[in-house]
Parts: sequence; structure tokens; C-alpha cells
Amino acid sequence: MELTRRLFIGAALASAALLAGGAQADGYPSKPVSIVVSYPPGGDVDAIARLFADKLTSRLGQPVIVENRPGAAGTIGNSYVSRAKADGHTLLFTPNTFTTAPLVMALPKASRYDVLNGFEPVILASKQSVLLVANPKSGITSVADLVGQARDGKPLNYASPGAGSPMHIAAEWLNNAAGIKALHIPYRGIGPIIPDLLAGHVDLGYVVYGPVAQLIESGQLVPVAVTDPERSPVMPELATVAEQGYDQVRLGAWHGMMAPKGTDDEVVQLLNKHLNEILLLPEVVEQLASFGAVPVGGKPEALGTINADDHARLSALIERLDIRGS
Repeated sequence: MELTRRLFIGAALASAALLAGGAQADGYPSKPVSIVVSYPPGGDVDAIARLFADKLTSRLGQPVIVENRPGAAGTIGNSYVSRAKADGHTLLFTPNTFTTAPLVMALPKASRYDVLNGFEPVILASKQSVLLVANPKSGITSVADLVGQARDGKPLNYASPGAGSPMHIAAEWLNNAAGIKALHIPYRGIGPIIPDLLAGHVDLGYVVYGPVAQLIESGQLVPVAVTDPERSPVMPELATVAEQGYDQVRLGAWHGMMAPKGTDDEVVQLLNKHLNEILLLPEVVEQLASFGAVPVGGKPEALGTINADDHARLSALIERLDIRGS
């Protein structure tokens, strides 16, 4: 598989320098390690976390389990980890909804957390394209079609996997840039969106590749664009929103591993070392590719940087566009 080969080589080049130093954390782990996923089982985030958990178990010498704590756009699980004991036995695996949801939603106290200072970054694991897809009966095959129908007065709606998700923000960003309106219908994850898209109950869906790959290949859903700055490596023929006339709209998805604030740096470095090694495994690269994700890896600081950068640029955007949870 040419794509897998390219991804593997890229991951190797990005991570090789990080593996030479080695990291030690005496006595860690002393019990099973829990990776909290703030979403229900069955989605891409959950599947990728389980992939890492399986590979970490043999490396750490203790069971590594995935613990699902869904709710409130992921903020319930995120908040839970922020209050967990900072000993490396409770970790968080999260998409960048971690960063965006608190900017959009009015959260109860139990779901609040400090996006910038409440966690220790462990690794920026992967990146994933955000896809705009349509039901074939909609007649929408491009951003121009979407904008044309909206400007002609056709009522349009779109589904996202939740208020405050990168998909929600990307959709509202495009709507604003094009001067159109489309009703947001938030779902609890991508899974429930798909049957409604297929049935024509919603016109458009902002999703990720994995859950819709076979539906695109079979013609049951039409790929319209990716909202990322660059084309997706798994669908290189599909133009970005920027290439289709709205250059300012550039937002994709990423996944990162975090630990509670105050976790010992030796523990963080050990986890980072193991995860970088895992990201080099051909079977992991191939599995990520099946989700439309590419491995990233690198030092913990890379995750801290992308989180802070996204928080700064998207908080200003969300305020300007007045994006709110619904």
C-alpha cells in the first residue's frame, strides 16, 4: 500500500531522533494504567486509544485499559482527568474538541478544566482530516454547489458530532466566509449522523474519514471538500475548502495524549518514548490510515504548542463569529 509506505517513512523521519535518549521512571507503573476517552466506545478516538493501549501494555508491564467517560462534548471526561492523581496511572486521549468545546459551550462546574495549564502534554499522536460530505440527492458535489443552493434560498442543514467540535467550528467558519446560513444539528458523535445522512434527514455532514470511507467508495455519500489547510493523504483528489474559494477556512482534527498537571517529567518522557516507538510500527501506521489519520509523534511540547496555538486563533474566531453551543 503506497499510502501506508509513505506514512511509515514520514513517521520514521519525524520520530527517529527522539528514540535515542531513552527515558526511565523508577517504579512506574505500579498498577494498571487507565486511558480516559471522553466519548462512547466505537468511534475513531476510542479505536485509536485502544490501539495505543494494547501496544503500551506489553511495553509498560502493566495492563493499560481504555475507560470511556462520555458527555458534554467530551468535557466530562477531560475534567475528570484534570482532577485525577498526577502519578501517570490516569491519562487522557483526546481530539482537539478538548481545546474548542470550552470556547463554545457554557459548561457546568463539574465539566470545567484549564485548557492551557491543567494538563501535562505527552504526545501529539496523529492528525485527521475533517470532511464535508453530502447525500447524493442533495445535488451538492462542491462548495460552489452548497453556496449556490443556500444563496438561492434553499433551506439547508448540516450535522456535526457535537457543539464545540472542530467540525462545528469549520462549518460555521465556511458559512460566515460564504455569507450563507445553514442550520446546525449537533449529534453525539459521528456514528448517529450517518443513518440520517443516508436517509436524507440532514443535507450535509462534517465528519472524519473512517466512518464514511466505504459509503464514499460505494457512492452512497458524496465527498465535497476537506476543511484542512492541505489535502487529505487518504483522499488526495478531494480539494480543500480553501482551494474551492474560501482560503481563510483551514481547520482539521488532531489527537493527543495528556496527563494530569504535575505528573513527573520522567513518567511523561517514558510514555512519550514508548508512544513514539508505537507510532513507527507498520501495523499502527496502517490502522491509522484506515481512519484517515496520519501519525505525528515528537516531543511533548509539540502537543502543548498546537493546543495553545489553536486556543489563541480559534477563541478569537469563535468570538468574532459568535459561535455558541446548541
